[in-house]
Amino acid sequence: MQYDIAINHARYFDGCGSPAEVRHLGIKDGRVACVSLAPISAEQAAQVIDGHGHWLTPGFIECHSHYDAEVIAAPALKESVRHGVTSVAVGSCSISMLLADAEDCSDLFTRVEAVPRELVLPVLKEKKTWRDPAGYRAFYDQHPLGPNVCSFLGHSELRVAVMGLERATSKVKPTEAELQRMEELLEQALDAGCIGLSVMTTKLDKMDGDRAWSSPLPSTFATWHEFSRLFAILRRRGAVLQGAPNAVTKVNVFAFLWQAHGWGRTPLKCSMLTALDLKAQPFLHRITRASGWLANTVLRGNFRWQTLPAPFTVHLEGLNVNAFEEFGAGEVLRDIKDEDMLYEKIDEPEFRALFKKQVQAIFTKGLWHRDFADSWITDCPDASLVGRNFAGIGRERGSDPVDTYFALAKQYRNALKWKTNYGNHRPEIVEQLIASPWTHPGFADSGAHLRSIAQYNFPLRFLKYVRDAAEQGRAFMPIEKAVQRLTGELGEWFGINAGTLRVGDRADLVLINPAGLNEELDSISEAPMEILNLPRLVKRNDAAVKACLINGRVAYQQGSEYPEALGKQRDFGQFLPGVQVVPRMTTV
Repeated sequence: MQYDIAINHARYFDGCGSPAEVRHLGIKDGRVACVSLAPISAEQAAQVIDGHGHWLTPGFIECHSHYDAEVIAAPALKESVRHGVTSVAVGSCSISMLLADAEDCSDLFTRVEAVPRELVLPVLKEKKTWRDPAGYRAFYDQHPLGPNVCSFLGHSELRVAVMGLERATSKVKPTEAELQRMEELLEQALDAGCIGLSVMTTKLDKMDGDRAWSSPLPSTFATWHEFSRLFAILRRRGAVLQGAPNAVTKVNVFAFLWQAHGWGRTPLKCSMLTALDLKAQPFLHRITRASGWLANTVLRGNFRWQTLPAPFTVHLEGLNVNAFEEFGAGEVLRDIKDEDMLYEKIDEPEFRALFKKQVQAIFTKGLWHRDFADSWITDCPDASLVGRNFAGIGRERGSDPVDTYFALAKQYRNALKWKTNYGNHRPEIVEQLIASPWTHPGFADSGAHLRSIAQYNFPLRFLKYVRDAAEQGRAFMPIEKAVQRLTGELGEWFGINAGTLRVGDRADLVLINPAGLNEELDSISEAPMEILNLPRLVKRNDAAVKACLINGRVAYQQGSEYPEALGKQRDFGQFLPGVQVVPRMTTV
């Protein structure tokens, strides 16, 4: 056979923005062998896939995931693969698994990303045998990956590995020797193929475990002197800084903008969280887009905001609400480990009064709008409450919305399931965000917040915005450009060999039925995480993706789903090193 797989009659997108035309693709030995004007016959290929009426695009890239634990335990990452994602970045938000021991990595990760510590820690103790970047890379080079993986080094983990957990989560400044060791380990991580460094400056994310329970992440204790020394390495080597400004005050975004500037020097590549249309801050989207223009045009930087191309809807249970970290009374609840004590706390009159006061405060609002009239019950032992909000129930009962919420939470605990939409509720604003040249649409947080967020199909939602606008006669972006933004643009900017589908490229691709880009993209289902059997929320809109190939092999196909080898054999994804990172000079 001339080809292993042929895909005929599909509308072909190369990921570079070229005009899409009906073409026929031949795949051999994991690579695109031909893009033909004529169909490829069954005599020429071992398998022929009919692409009539479908879009054939490069596999999508998620530049911000938290798959760090799941990819070690269950490397198939099936929820992403079934939606056409073929490359993911791990090590985001200052949390990675390169250098520290298993317990340190677990305590950095599990509470922040809302994944049970009791499941993550045993996996890391069993499988994490490395303590250096070279060992980390060697592990992934032998791991049976589903999608390709690239990685940041997390600054919180770097601090813990050098300073120890106790000193890293205190106001103690690192010694000169410790700073030099951090610099050396960052160099080693880049040598091993990491694409950059991730940092965190918002103190809302907290540590797990008994040793530093509820402390902010170690990265938040760093000074800008410490940051600057590490950023200088990134700038010199063309690597990426992934960061997050303070989520409440947001003032230090100007410090990141200054770090990114390219006046008389090489600009620092900055990928920042996050450009959203928040209900709590309805003008924030203007500020993020304006700051992107300022950073890239006036300051001559290379700065991008990560954005979520989907409604930002969060699903919650009882008092288990990450957004409580945004204000003092909420933090008190988040700091209580014992569940009985937690539900007793909300009955204290002084605490309840403080909670109500701070919920209504304007200037401390972060992601959550704190409006209990926009908080809807999705499941409850009392079925008559499903579909109603806490404010409406409170009016009926003659009680305050917060009192109503607390009463129901105390009565049903985690059996009270509810949702609220933080933002991206105005399609016209989302369209402006995803069309901005200063944003990246690869943010989804896959692998984290398993019971709260289900954005694994974010690329399909992006395409729906673009396709719907075109069908309504108000196109704001060509489909070719939309595909490029989800694929080739991200691959080129982050410096990884992914995102294009030309002759000679690795055959990572997805075959999409555009008729499947419908309202079901927002439907929520529940499915267990493979191997760990941990329940999580997902979006299962299987009408959209007909097939997903990784390294020229079918990783998902509509109807038959996944091959047995996915996540078990090294036939699919690989570790993607940062191809734009310049090796450091060494002396002989």
